[in-house]
Amino acid sequence: MLYLRELTYHPPASQTAILKNISLELPPQHLGLIYGPSGSGKSTLLELMAGFAQPTQGAIQWREQDLDPEALRQLAGLVFQFPERHFCGHSLLEELRLGHPELARNQIEQALKAVGLDHLPLKAGPHALSGGQQRRLALAVQLIRKPYLLLLDEPTAGLDWSMRQQIIGLLKQLKQNWTLLVVSHDADELAHLADRCWQLDHGRLRAVPQTTLSSTAG
Repeated sequence: MLYLRELTYHPPASQTAILKNISLELPPQHLGLIYGPSGSGKSTLLELMAGFAQPTQGAIQWREQDLDPEALRQLAGLVFQFPERHFCGHSLLEELRLGHPELARNQIEQALKAVGLDHLPLKAGPHALSGGQQRRLALAVQLIRKPYLLLLDEPTAGLDWSMRQQIIGLLKQLKQNWTLLVVSHDADELAHLADRCWQLDHGRLRAVPQTTLSSTAG
């Protein structure tokens, strides 16, 4: 179980706190959806949960154990909003082996199969892939690390309708084996996948009842 307990983030450069007393619970193999307008603090929250920043106060817990940023970097895998901007490898094989040179060929093939890219040659260049394929590759990069928690920042942003539907179908498959927390500016597209949903606005989080979520999606 993932817990956020009264998480607050107030960096010195900001006049007010970006996140204010954020609390939530997300069980294993569930998909949580956080939606809200741009600038509401969604990406900042994911960065805290991925261990890229230190909260000002509060706690992030997994199985009721407090986690520091180093532990969070081991626990969670973050897929950025435009992950293709972060690719460094010249091929799929090189991209997946970055930081993991010891990975066996079958491990790489399993990760690509999990995201539906096993039909592509390993020598293919990441930047030659379609937008949807690049999002899938970014997921494979995280899956190969075997995180307990997958964090996704606007996973369908900038994709056409067909590619968005492919990504949504992939998330549905992934939540059978992983715990997922997705942030989006729009709840409609992912509402039917969400087991739990919250709205984030001006740094404050509120739970959205399932009945409200269903009517929003409709």
